[in-house]
Amino acid sequence: MNEEKPNERLRFKIRFDYRGESRPGRLFWGGKDGEQIAEEIREQEVILLRNIPYQGVEIKDINTDGEIYLLRDESSGREIAYAPVEFILEADAIEDVIPFLLREEFRKVELLHPQTVTLTKNEVERIIYKLNEKFRNYRIYLEKRLSSK
Repeated sequence: MNEEKPNERLRFKIRFDYRGESRPGRLFWGGKDGEQIAEEIREQEVILLRNIPYQGVEIKDINTDGEIYLLRDESSGREIAYAPVEFILEADAIEDVIPFLLREEFRKVELLHPQTVTLTKNEVERIIYKLNEKFRNYRIYLEKRLSSK
């Protein structure tokens, strides 16, 4: 990966924005607005990030201080709340980070260390294989979901 220090771990800063849509109330119970839902989802997902081990990846720092923001959904016209989370992770290899980069809530990635990355032929092949595997699994998931409707 890195010519100078081949065993050096990669360090990334990644941002996820968790989506929250408001729910109408039922009978006597009030509904929740999108901001509350986005905050709850963010809290749940941060617990998972902290506690679930990922092969080849170590979560170093999680920042949940980002302010929840609202955007208008063009198709429905409703306001959708997003709760951002930034975290720093260290990975043994780029392909270990791919599952994070293919998630729906993924918004941004920054390579913090090292400044230069050199990939071998074998590493490029593993990255392409991993991407293909993830896309194939997602396609199968979508096909199952569409056929069940």
